[in-house]
Order: sequence, then structure tokens, then C-alpha cells
Amino acid sequence: MKGYVVPQSRRISVVGTSGSGKTTLARQISQRLAIPHIELDALYWEPNWTETPTTIFRERVAQALTDDSWIVDGNYSPVRDIVWGKADTVVWLDYSLAVIMGRLVRRSFRRVVMQEELWSGNRETWRITFSRDSILLWALQTYRKRRKEYPILFDRPEYSHLKIVHLRSPQATQNWLSNLKA
Repeated sequence: MKGYVVPQSRRISVVGTSGSGKTTLARQISQRLAIPHIELDALYWEPNWTETPTTIFRERVAQALTDDSWIVDGNYSPVRDIVWGKADTVVWLDYSLAVIMGRLVRRSFRRVVMQEELWSGNRETWRITFSRDSILLWALQTYRKRRKEYPILFDRPEYSHLKIVHLRSPQATQNWLSNLKA
């Protein structure tokens, strides 16, 4: 792992492919450090799976990150400059495709069967799960791209201030989390 979150880390971004566990980990960090959790999906998705226009999304994210401490999860490139520009730490969940797809299939199945409400009243359905807009298809299409993209982004001068925590397995994540102290 490159870097560790130390007590002064109070503005943390959790990134990784869809299904890697970003939201779950962000919630756990939020509870452990007693800092607010911000889910980018909640700021992005409108009712009926309508996407928020970029200018409004950027305004929402900028407003949500005005506090001195927070944990945010999500991969939205249109707001990366805002999130990473204010963050002090990025936690990258970089798991194998098999782990991610297994998690996504179980999660999607649970959400459809239990009719879980997500953001703005949206719910996953069998129709969505097996369509062109499927989260499963999205994960397959973006997995390799993200793995190549993040190391390049981390090396950019505008993100040189970030501490990077690179976690390659759920076990590594649990070990890291168990050592995280407020």
C-alpha cells in the first residue's frame, strides 16, 4: 500500500470499479472517524434514472464538500477535480474482476428481489439489469480502463498532495480498516 490514512486525513475519496465496495467502505470509515459520508450517486441520479446536468452536479458536489472533513465515494470524472482537489487521501479499491463481478451479481439480485430504493426513488429491475444500461455491463466495460487510468491520474501534478491507499483485495481492505483510528 502506498501511504496510510493517518489521523489528520479528514477529506477522503474512495474510488474503484462499480461493485468494488466503495459505498460500504465509505460508510465504515465515516462511522470509525465520525465524519460525514457523501455518496456521489445520490447527488447525481434524479428520479427515473435521469442524469443530473453536469453544471448542477458540480454545484451539488462543491456544496457537499464545504465542511472540513468528509468521506466521499464515487468515480465521476466530471467532478474529480473538485473532489480530489479538496481531498487529502484517495482510497483505491483495486480488486480482481472476479471479486467485483461476484459482488455486483449478488448486489443486483438482492436489490431487484428486495426492491431496494436507491437514490431519488430509483430501483434496479430485471429489465435494467439485463439491458444496455446494466451495471454488470458497465463494470465489464470500465474495469480495465479504471485500472490503467488511476495510476496515471495519481501522478498528475494537481493531485500530488494526495495520499494514496491502494487496496488490492477485500482482506487487505479489512486489515487496513481495522488499523484505522480516529
